[in-house]
Amino acid sequence: MAALLLLPLLLLPLLLLKLRLWPQLRWLAADLAFSVRALRCKRALRARALAAAAADPEGPEGGCSLAWRLAQLARQRPAHTFLIHGAQRFSYAEAERQSNRAARAFLRARGWDGGPGGGDSGAGGAGEGERAVHGVRDSAAGSGAARPVREGDGAAPLAPGAIVALLLPACPEFLWLWFGLAKAGLRVAFVPTALRRGPLLHCLRSCGARALVLAPEFLESLEPDLPALRAMGLHLWAAGSETHPAGITDFLAEASAEVDGPVPGYLSAPQNIMDTCLYIFTSGTTGLPKAARISHLKVLQCQGFYQLCGAHQEDVIYLALPLYHMSGSLLGIVGCLGIGATVVLKSKFSAGQFWEDCQQHGVTVFQYIGELCRYLVNQPPVLETYGLTEGNVATFNYTGQRGAVGRASWLYKHVFPFSLIRYDVTTGEPIRNTQGLCVATSPGEPGLLVAPVNQQSPFLGYAGGPELARGKLLKDVFQPGDVFFNTGDLLVCDDQGFLRFHDRTGDTFRWKGENVATTEVAEALEALDFLQEVNVYGVTVPGHEGRAGMAALVLRPPHSLDLVQLYVRVSENLPPYARPRFLRLQESLATTETFKQQKVRMAKEGFDPSVLSDPLYILDQAGGAYLPLTPARYSALLAGDLRI
Repeated sequence: MAALLLLPLLLLPLLLLKLRLWPQLRWLAADLAFSVRALRCKRALRARALAAAAADPEGPEGGCSLAWRLAQLARQRPAHTFLIHGAQRFSYAEAERQSNRAARAFLRARGWDGGPGGGDSGAGGAGEGERAVHGVRDSAAGSGAARPVREGDGAAPLAPGAIVALLLPACPEFLWLWFGLAKAGLRVAFVPTALRRGPLLHCLRSCGARALVLAPEFLESLEPDLPALRAMGLHLWAAGSETHPAGITDFLAEASAEVDGPVPGYLSAPQNIMDTCLYIFTSGTTGLPKAARISHLKVLQCQGFYQLCGAHQEDVIYLALPLYHMSGSLLGIVGCLGIGATVVLKSKFSAGQFWEDCQQHGVTVFQYIGELCRYLVNQPPVLETYGLTEGNVATFNYTGQRGAVGRASWLYKHVFPFSLIRYDVTTGEPIRNTQGLCVATSPGEPGLLVAPVNQQSPFLGYAGGPELARGKLLKDVFQPGDVFFNTGDLLVCDDQGFLRFHDRTGDTFRWKGENVATTEVAEALEALDFLQEVNVYGVTVPGHEGRAGMAALVLRPPHSLDLVQLYVRVSENLPPYARPRFLRLQESLATTETFKQQKVRMAKEGFDPSVLSDPLYILDQAGGAYLPLTPARYSALLAGDLRI
């Protein structure tokens, strides 16, 4: 009788398998567990936000989420280590004090007198298209003696909500300045440290920066840019005590002279949680970097990142990613604040030091991008995730499935909705049916990842005109009138619902952990008078993650190819990761039927000199020059003996 009762249970998996439901349902327990964790995380973040809204506006826990979360942690676990950087260790209480000093120094630059009844001496709002992110009054409690606003470089006092750009490596000072800016009701722009000349000036102008804080070690390479920076009327500060050029003062010295007491929360409290609080630069899909607008809501949501990953407050997180990227700043640092854990911050990743660091500091969580794991193939299993700076969708590999970045279970998509749609890589557009609507992909078919845009999952766009967001929003996707965010990434979903990253779309490729906009590279090369046409695309290199840049060139008659001048041009105008690793000299460039430059076919052709008849060149990073790509150098590259 017992056997007869068990028979239906034994036959159920066979029935589900026949109905093709078993591959999905076998993961139902994991889907349920993660969905419950996600809902708990949402409730916890909402409770924190409501508590901050109800807090005393004069107190430190009544401001923006960064301000009140740091103040909470400094009160709840003051002695717990927040940050480890080299031989330096900082508790949450020390992080609070350091950021308070920075906040008060920035408030001086706003014209804030620091005393009861004090106010802003500068006029102006929060910048183009933005409201001020402060209250109507600027008074402080326990702030110490007032000092006059510094006069020196002729820059006007910073307006409430003004944008201050940080050009700093990953270091404690980056965090103190970032947190201090947030507490002072100012907005921050994280500038990629490799940018110089035109791209740097473009970034500062595009976000409307009114001040720049830079690392002293960058001053030498920035010397040619200083006249243009001064002409923009920027406040110029250095984060260090080394000798500075005229007009640049040591901000850290100014901050050290301030008291470390908290500043009023209303200085930083947003009028609306959708207001922009910082800018992170992303290459987008075309042209120069774009300033992605990050809202207070997104910063709050990022506090839940490690909670969703299953981490807790006793974990030690190893972070060797640039802080000017979302993965380093919002996920790594803000995520650490969300659970009150410890972060080991490295200015630069070192495979040789990694395991020693992990053992020394008791590291339990390593946040990485795919590039780093190539050096650490023997590390324990890690949780893969997917996301992007300006995006409204993220995925988590909560089952630990090898090679996956998440799951497309109906439970997960109910909490964090997204879809994969068919995409034509030749035209660069989604494939639509006879009704003009997009078509969902089948299992195993690469598709464009899109997510619905709504109040819960908004897309804020970029600083500047609305044309910068062109192509990032798709309309009439599954029904007339709907709007979806276009991630620009192709993913594959298998028959079990697991997601795997496939490729980038459009005129970008990924190299050395960075997105490279082909149009930006092409524009830099087209300025050379001996080049008539340029086509830039990415090619795969064995043993390397992502795609390396390759530029197909057509000479302008009667000029010849000047490799020296070409190298000088790319080294002065492009960050290291964007410089083309390969050059292909052609008589003419191939185009598609719609007269667009052919990239897909040329990317597949690669750079093998035994296959291609065109003259080929390779960038020797160690030697700092372009060299003919001979069969011997090609073999050396494949063997790992030639650094690119």
